[in-house]
Amino acid sequence: MKPIWIVDDDPSIRFVLEKALARENLPTRSFTHPREVLDALAQLGAGEAELPGPQVLVSDIRMPGGSGLQLLEKVHALQPGLPVIIMTAYSDLDSAVSAFQRGAFEYLPKPFDLPKAVELIRRAVQESQREDVAQVTQDVAPEMLGQAPAMQDVFRAIGRLSQSQVTVLITGESGSGKELVARALHKHSPVAGGPFVAINTAAIPKDLLESELFGHERGAFTGAQTQRRGRFEQAEGGTLFLDEIGDMPFDLQTRLLRVLSDGQFYRVGGHAAVKAHVRVIAATHQNLEQRVKDGVFREDLFHRLNVIRLRLPALRERAEDVPMLTRHFLQVSARQLGVEPKRIDDAALARLGRFAFPGNVRQLENICHWLTVMAPAQVISVQDLPPEVLEAPLLGSGAVAAGSAPPAADPAVPPAILPTGQPLADPMPAPMLAPVAAAANGLSQPSESSAWEQALDNEVHALLASGQGEVWDRLMHRFESRLIRAALGTTHGRRMEAAQRLGIGRNTITRKIQELGLDAPDDSKNSF
Repeated sequence: MKPIWIVDDDPSIRFVLEKALARENLPTRSFTHPREVLDALAQLGAGEAELPGPQVLVSDIRMPGGSGLQLLEKVHALQPGLPVIIMTAYSDLDSAVSAFQRGAFEYLPKPFDLPKAVELIRRAVQESQREDVAQVTQDVAPEMLGQAPAMQDVFRAIGRLSQSQVTVLITGESGSGKELVARALHKHSPVAGGPFVAINTAAIPKDLLESELFGHERGAFTGAQTQRRGRFEQAEGGTLFLDEIGDMPFDLQTRLLRVLSDGQFYRVGGHAAVKAHVRVIAATHQNLEQRVKDGVFREDLFHRLNVIRLRLPALRERAEDVPMLTRHFLQVSARQLGVEPKRIDDAALARLGRFAFPGNVRQLENICHWLTVMAPAQVISVQDLPPEVLEAPLLGSGAVAAGSAPPAADPAVPPAILPTGQPLADPMPAPMLAPVAAAANGLSQPSESSAWEQALDNEVHALLASGQGEVWDRLMHRFESRLIRAALGTTHGRRMEAAQRLGIGRNTITRKIQELGLDAPDDSKNSF
């Protein structure tokens, strides 16, 4: 293991940290001023060093012969991914702000509590070792992210529709990304070269919506001083996305139906028919079948729109995508604000994964913006999460948390592409319906976690009562072995995918396989 580099002109600080880290089996290498560190890094870069490079750098902020902040900048120029912890006895605002602005992993004021300092260094070591396999590193952000089965169904549907211009109805809760799906459908369609025009029918007053959609002639109404092209004309040869179609006024639904059936329309105040060569994609968070029954949505228009239906899952139905999306949004937010991207630890990711996200992906994006600005350290911990997450009840381990339950707004539609209302996927098995319904109504259900935790509790007490030693190591060995074996079995031996599903780095899973002596596939062509 590479050592922890300690830079401090105070020999007592160096001595205390060296001894404390040695007890934790963490090797160290100490320096008295920044110049020594830079010389050692230069030797590493030239291939002349006999000792390994640093795993983590712990530096004082004020030393004879140089500043810890200046050292931080120079080290990051040489090794951008190296975690640097800044120590200082001058616990002032400027020092803390300067440390984080220059990319410090954490800020440690003196005098510090030694166990907490060691724990902080351990966190930095884990960060250094972790290789975020789900990290988004592309210069151009991907259209959509998702590895959950429900999202893979959506991606497959987009692929199947890539050669078609058929009308598509996208359903899903608010904030789940319906417009992203519509843009992807347009981009991967025969009309991709044409414009993509979006309009939210719920956001425009009823009196203006008709003109927005179909345009108007000069003098059609007060204020219409010139002819105006509507959204249908603007989308000519491309795609028109009608968001929140369920909120369209009833009388305008008739005009939209005429366009879909005849392929032409009239501007407001006009007498000449205008041809519409436009692909229509509609979206709603509402249950249109119910709105038809309630008499507020035309049944004939519903059937015109419901040629292909594509349901977008809520974020709580794809909790395994939360880590990937969180890291992506933290990167995006950092680029927008011009700051160093923050990292998030596994415990905080786990807490986010058990949050219900009533606002779906949009809410997660907003949380990541909040964390980029408000989280006090470069590594986000559970306590840094916003109150809306910390104070909310956690999702259980039943069907709702796993993403099995369809949303209340569209209960009859499974997460698959629906041609004229016929699902490609089988409906949910009857045994699964009871816990789903109970969870949806807030009823408590026995969870899987309570069973295995009780079994673990019994095992711990049995081992302790028998007087056996090394209980911690025994149980951790068994626990980690089962986790890794299960993940490798699920991914058919592909370590990178197994690491990603477990939320650990590729280096970590490789090291654990070796430490635990697991009989795992080791073919580099197939495993990574």
